Amino acid sequence: MHDFKYRDNELYCEGVRIEDLARKFSTPLYVYSSHTILDHFLKLKKAFATLKPLICFSVKSNSNLSVLRLLVKNGAGLDIVSGGELYRAKKVHAAPSRIVYASVGKSRQEIEESVKTGILFFNVESLQELSLISDVATALKKQARVCIRINPNIDPHTHRYITTGTVESKFGVDFDTARIIFLNRENFKNVQFLGLHVHIGSQITQVDPFLAALRRICRFIDELKRMGVCLEYLNIGGGLGIIYKEEKPQTAEEFAHRVVPVLKKTGLKIILEPGRFIVGNSGILVTQVRYIKETQAKRFIVVDAGMNDLVRPSLYGAYHEIQPLLKSVTCDKNILKKSDVVGPICESGDFLAKDRLIPWVDVGEYLAVMSAGAYGFSMSSNYNSRCRSAEVMVKGSKFYLIRERESFEDLVNKEKVTG
Repeated sequence: MHDFKYRDNELYCEGVRIEDLARKFSTPLYVYSSHTILDHFLKLKKAFATLKPLICFSVKSNSNLSVLRLLVKNGAGLDIVSGGELYRAKKVHAAPSRIVYASVGKSRQEIEESVKTGILFFNVESLQELSLISDVATALKKQARVCIRINPNIDPHTHRYITTGTVESKFGVDFDTARIIFLNRENFKNVQFLGLHVHIGSQITQVDPFLAALRRICRFIDELKRMGVCLEYLNIGGGLGIIYKEEKPQTAEEFAHRVVPVLKKTGLKIILEPGRFIVGNSGILVTQVRYIKETQAKRFIVVDAGMNDLVRPSLYGAYHEIQPLLKSVTCDKNILKKSDVVGPICESGDFLAKDRLIPWVDVGEYLAVMSAGAYGFSMSSNYNSRCRSAEVMVKGSKFYLIRERESFEDLVNKEKVTG
């Protein structure tokens, strides 16, 4: 599933030894495989080929410009959720007609800029938002295109923080509200109603929740037809899971095999919004061991990457496999011991792994935190006034620095000292 493999007991990304990257660019360091990114995108494209869908990569999962440009150059559209992501989309020359915009809290300024840009459509999350889009489009004397995001009240059986399609979620509108919107669509000036959008959550490993949501959506599409509402698009969102630990997620082919027959019956143009599926296993976080701390309870492996670099374990209790860059050939060093891999942040919640059976590692050695390509760097922060890490893209035997490590000056260059 990815291009991070051992050669002679040393971990490589494609044709590049990762320890060479760690020594050249220091750590913590994000490393991405361009081949894995494209491979996963093309697998999804091939699986849904009969529908010829527009695949809009979810920018929030990994917003690095080089990652976005790689995908856009190879035919991807972009799924954005902020004005900043629209700015990034423009920087990589994404075609406006291949950009869709979600988010429950779009500002007037963000809506104005998107309408001026001519994006394909907004995924509308509320009646008030729709009214604002109508007001903005009328003021600009332009047409705004929208899909109404439906909350189908389906439990995707994933972490509650990344569940988006139940009634307890802030996302989308229920079927009754959507019905009222479509019946009163003439009241929204300069707005074209193009379709429906549904996204029930993230890291979903089974197809059944998708199918349940799509069946409800399809019944609603049939109802709208009877009401004289003709749609053009059905955006089925993203959420396909990847392997982090012992998950057994569906492949792109297995997922498509189940959902394509349902989607074909709609007769609508299909849009997908994958993020994690494309980049999750395309990246790792490289970190160096600073200290080994033995206590009566357990061993702590203190590394230079913390929750500011990768917050998923602290935020979700997420599991990331941790591997040494150099596999030891010494039997004594391969004895497993229960350990916590922790960072330097002054929080008890700062950890990358808890109660993990890990072989002995020495101070100065490097570890790879696997499956960190999605929601890794994009969720990183400057907490504890720490500089965000560098990012590197590997292409075959070559590598490119695609984001410089921040400096202390970067931390304060927008601040002012008063008094």
